Amino acid sequence: MKTSIHYLALATMFLSLGACSQVQSSRVLLTDESGHKCENVNNISFRKASVTDAIVVNPNEKRQTIEGFGGSLTESSAFVLASIDPAERKAILHELFSEEGANFSMVRTQIGASDFSVEGKYSLAEAENDVELASFTLDRDKEGFSKALYPQVVDEHYDLYHLMKDVYAIKQAQTDQTYRIVANTWTAPAWMKDNHKYYERENGVSRGGALLPEYYQTYADYLVRFLEAYRQEGIECWALTPVNEPMGNDGGWESMDFPPAVEADFIGKYLGPTLHARGFDNVKILGFDQNTFEMGPYTAAIYGDEQANNYTHGMALHWYGSTFSCFPNVLDSIHALYPEKSLLHTEGCIDNLGCPAWPGVTDPVGFTESGWFNNDSFWWNNEATDWAYSTPFWPELHPAYSAVHRYASYIIDGMNHWMTGFIDWNIVLDSIGGPNHVSNFAAAPVMIDYQQGITYFTPYYYALKQFSLSMRPGDVVLGISESNHENLHICAVQKADGSYAINMLNTAKDAITFNLQIGEYVADVTAPANSVQTIFVAL
Repeated sequence: MKTSIHYLALATMFLSLGACSQVQSSRVLLTDESGHKCENVNNISFRKASVTDAIVVNPNEKRQTIEGFGGSLTESSAFVLASIDPAERKAILHELFSEEGANFSMVRTQIGASDFSVEGKYSLAEAENDVELASFTLDRDKEGFSKALYPQVVDEHYDLYHLMKDVYAIKQAQTDQTYRIVANTWTAPAWMKDNHKYYERENGVSRGGALLPEYYQTYADYLVRFLEAYRQEGIECWALTPVNEPMGNDGGWESMDFPPAVEADFIGKYLGPTLHARGFDNVKILGFDQNTFEMGPYTAAIYGDEQANNYTHGMALHWYGSTFSCFPNVLDSIHALYPEKSLLHTEGCIDNLGCPAWPGVTDPVGFTESGWFNNDSFWWNNEATDWAYSTPFWPELHPAYSAVHRYASYIIDGMNHWMTGFIDWNIVLDSIGGPNHVSNFAAAPVMIDYQQGITYFTPYYYALKQFSLSMRPGDVVLGISESNHENLHICAVQKADGSYAINMLNTAKDAITFNLQIGEYVADVTAPANSVQTIFVAL
C-alpha cells in the first residue's frame, strides 16, 4: 500500500513538472494575404529548452515604454463620415476605437486647416491683427457640410468637432479609457505671417511663410486657446506640436516655416511658459514633426536650449524619407544622446495615391497607382509608390512597395530602435483617398465609396489593429536578437502583468519557421507567407 502511494506521488510530481515545462500561448492573431484579418488561429506551445539557433527575446533588457497607437481625426475624415448613414458611422468608429475593435489609444488632430480639409485656407481666429484672439472659435469645426454644396452628404450637422466628441465618448464608455490626443497646426493664422497667406505657390515663389516675431506670444496663446476650448467640452489633449512640418512642403498646402533655432526659442520662451501659466502643465510638447532623417538640427537646437529642453517631451516623426527604412541609425543616435526623450511617430500614409506624375518622375506609368479600392492584392504586393518614386530625390530610398509591408516593418523596426508609438494619418477617407483640397490624395485604413455604399477596411488596418491590441500604453519594449531571415521582422513587449506580446512580419511568399526563445522557454514558430502574426503568452 505504501509502495502504491509512493509511486502515485512520484507520478503526480512528474506530471506537474511536465505541465510547468509546457506553456500554451493565450492567443495568436493573424492577418495575411490568404485572407485572415486579425483572426484567432491555433495557439503555440512554449517549452523549457536550450537551443542555439533561436531569435531571443530578453526579458531583462527593458527598453522604452509604449505611448500609444492610432490614427488622425481630420476634417476630411469627418466629411466622409458625414456622407454615410449615421449607424454605419457609429459602427466604423466603434471598430476603430472600442475594446471590441482595434481600441486605438492615440489620435492626432488639426488646429485649423490642413491639406486634408475640404476647402482649406482657414484658421480658428480669422480677424486681422486680433492679438487678444477675441475671434477665436471652434465654429468652423462645428458647422457641418451643406447638401446644397455637397450632395453626397447625409448628415449636414456632422463635422470634425462631432468626430472628436464621438471618439471621446467611445473611450469614456469602456473600461480601458486610455486616450491621448496630439494636436497641432499646419500654420498660424495668415495674418500672423510675413506673407499674410496660408501658403503660396505662385510667381516663382513656393513657401508657407514665416511667423512674425511680434506674434510669437499670440501664436502660443492661439494654441492654448484650442486646449481651453476642448477642455470646456470635457476633452483634454495629451500633447501639442508647435507646427506640422516646420521645414515646409514647397508651398503645396497650409504650412509655416519654423527653423530649428526659432522653434527652440518659441518653445522655451513662449509656448512652454504659456502652458504652465494657463494650467496645462500636463500637456506635453513634441518638437519637429517631420521626416526622421532630418531630425538632427531640431534636436540639437531644442534640447540644446535649457528652457526649451525642460518643456519638451520628445520629437514627433514622419516617415516620408523612405518607403522601407525607419532610419534606425538616426533613431539610435538620437536616443543615445537624449535617452529620456520620446520618439513618437505622428504621421505616415500611402501618399500621392493615384496622383499624376510630376515633371521630375522618370517612370510616370509606375508612379500613378490604380486598383486599390476593395482589392486586397494591391496592399500585399509592390503596387504602391510615394512622392519620390523614380525621381532624383534619393531614388534608392523610394522603391515601389507593399503597403502592409511598409506599415508593419516600419512599426516593428521602429520599436526595436526606440520609437514609442505610431499615429497613422487620416482614419477614414473616400475611395480615391480624399477629399483633399489640393488633390494630395492618400490611403487610409478605412476607405469608403459612398456612391456604391461600400466600406473597405484595408489589409493594413488589420495589421494596425494587431499592433494596437498587443502594444498598449505602458507596455515595455524588450531587447531582441536580430533575425537571420531577411524577410522576417519581429519585436516584443512585456505587459504590466508580466506577460508578453510578440509581433512578426513575414514579407516572403513562403512560410518561415524558426525557434523563438523568451527567457528559458522556446517555441517552434511558423510565420505564414506574407503575414503579420501576433503571439500573446504568459510564461
